[in-house]
Amino acid sequence: MMEIKIGTRGSRLAIYQTELVMRKLKEAHPELDVSMKIIKTSGDLITDVPLAKMGDKGIFVKEIEEQLLSGEIDLSVNSMKDMPGILPDGLCLGCCPDSVDPRDALVTPHTLSDLSDLPQGSVIATGSVRRERQLLAIRPDIRVEGIRGNVETRIQKMLDRGLDGIILAMAGIKRLGLDADERYRVIPIDEELVLPSPCQGILALEMREGDEKTAVLLESLRDDELELRAGLERDFLIHIHGGCHAPTGAHARLEGDTVHLSGLFGNDDRLVRKNMSAKIGEHKDLAMKLAQAIGEDLKHD
Repeated sequence: MMEIKIGTRGSRLAIYQTELVMRKLKEAHPELDVSMKIIKTSGDLITDVPLAKMGDKGIFVKEIEEQLLSGEIDLSVNSMKDMPGILPDGLCLGCCPDSVDPRDALVTPHTLSDLSDLPQGSVIATGSVRRERQLLAIRPDIRVEGIRGNVETRIQKMLDRGLDGIILAMAGIKRLGLDADERYRVIPIDEELVLPSPCQGILALEMREGDEKTAVLLESLRDDELELRAGLERDFLIHIHGGCHAPTGAHARLEGDTVHLSGLFGNDDRLVRKNMSAKIGEHKDLAMKLAQAIGEDLKHD
């Protein structure tokens, strides 16, 4: 019997996402023996330091990648937005097996319908520089408070501290079924107002380069349209040199035979957001051109 061992972080969301991939693999390959291994990462163990002060995005995958390289696991399931732009030598991305709502959302105990309805001087929690900078551009009266922890922990902290809201990824809220709790309201934020993190809502499967057995198994999970979108958003992140320290956003959408890419990047003084489009098949350099245009705009400020 063929076997495959999958590594994942231990949060409820990470386990849910891994179980989703395990089910998809079993459906496509009934003879496959699929197991899960939970691995604690630096990002999970250090919860009292803001993300922007902890180094790059690798804090959520480093220990998992070490076990991939050592052969202790064959595959890892990650949120693509947590993946660093450059992977360690010997590792590669397999495919993107699933995606849900890429938007950010306001979770609030108030009866609201929009960000504009928040009371003047509201205190909103987020651990993301990208979210904080875009939120303050819309509502400069708001005070932002840093927050860490898994999705459920952050929502509970918001309620316990009496905050006016918290900004979270809509994907995590939906996957965990947290959008029907009577203690708060979940208000999706349009991408035109707050551009999501590159590849937000998309799952990534990381594997060893040259592992043909695993590569063949993953072909059954491949979604070409999702791969195209994720590839563009990830390419933008790489070309703009984005990470935890600088506000970076990207979102790609397909419309007929055209792909539209929005990108955002900022320095200490300002944010720049631009949009570009290309025909599918002529989109290879789209992310690079968009990143260059944003970089030039910031350079000539």
